[in-house]
Amino acid sequence: MTRPVSFVHTTPAARVVFSSGRALTGTVAEIERMGATRVMVIASPSQAELARALRAAVPVAREWSEVAPHVPVDVADRARHAATEERVDAVVAIGGGSAIGLAKAIALTTGIPIIAVPTTYAGSEATDVWGLTENGRKTTGSDPRVLPRVIVYDPELTASLPRDLAVASGLNALAHCIDSLWAPNRDPINAALATEGARCLASGMRALVRDDADPAGREQTLLGTYLAAAAFASAGSGLHHKICHVLGGTYGLPHAQTHAIVLPYVTAFTIPFAPDAAQRLRMAFSAEDPLGGLLDLRRDVGAPVALRDYGFRRQDIRDAAELVLPVVPPSHPRPVTREDLESLLTAAWVGAPAEPLGTGEGNE
Repeated sequence: MTRPVSFVHTTPAARVVFSSGRALTGTVAEIERMGATRVMVIASPSQAELARALRAAVPVAREWSEVAPHVPVDVADRARHAATEERVDAVVAIGGGSAIGLAKAIALTTGIPIIAVPTTYAGSEATDVWGLTENGRKTTGSDPRVLPRVIVYDPELTASLPRDLAVASGLNALAHCIDSLWAPNRDPINAALATEGARCLASGMRALVRDDADPAGREQTLLGTYLAAAAFASAGSGLHHKICHVLGGTYGLPHAQTHAIVLPYVTAFTIPFAPDAAQRLRMAFSAEDPLGGLLDLRRDVGAPVALRDYGFRRQDIRDAAELVLPVVPPSHPRPVTREDLESLLTAAWVGAPAEPLGTGEGNE
């Protein structure tokens, strides 16, 4: 007998403008549409060209180039002060998760609306999740004030990403899809978004690796990124993201690479206990074995392999597991112990093969 369908779903509201080669004209049009007259542009030095072009086209009151991973509190405080001092009425964030995360930190306390112009596949632009790091601890939360009012997607902006970073960033987006399938607020709507997002990402990333110049690969990967983030924004943060937030905020590991490495181990640990998620990943990867489909994709695109390659130390595994354990979602399909987390982190540290543990029959 099937269980009756019952759920409450919230879709975060954002205007999405998606068009190749129109980052500048699209952003200018959205600033004008918003009626902003004192714009703050956040852009790292690598995005200086687009920032300069924007400055020539709209009234820019302040430019900001100090951008750091995981949004250190001191950087956020300086940026907030600058925004209020200049009476900014819109923030344009050009870049990946770090630039957009800083814009969110400003919006969290000021309510200034954000126009996000993503240049990676991080997906932060489509969520109401914020994160700040202080004294080696990353704090995250959700707040409707930090959800960008507008997202301007231009696949051409991702063309300059080095292949290894594009792969890691795409797998980070895929982590949004997979984690959404067992996150605390999962429901049929965000599960559908996650499934289609994973399918787009898998096909798009393979196309990118086959031919860096293939515009269709960039478009599919960026479309998958948005679908993944929309699913994640609704479903919430699952076990995978709880682990990666600790690794990034406490140990300073790079965001995209950390997600790319940890993902198969969380999937292997969870998938035997999550049959609905397993079926959706079979569809997304066109594979009978959902974990095998993920591992095949990682092999095809040349995914990063081991946390030790990015500075994580074996002696920190136990402490990291202790930090993760209190924030594990109680709704996770499989019970999680400190020993489980230590085993998972050890495998990810060395880059061991990801293998399912347990059958999970009768669960979920």
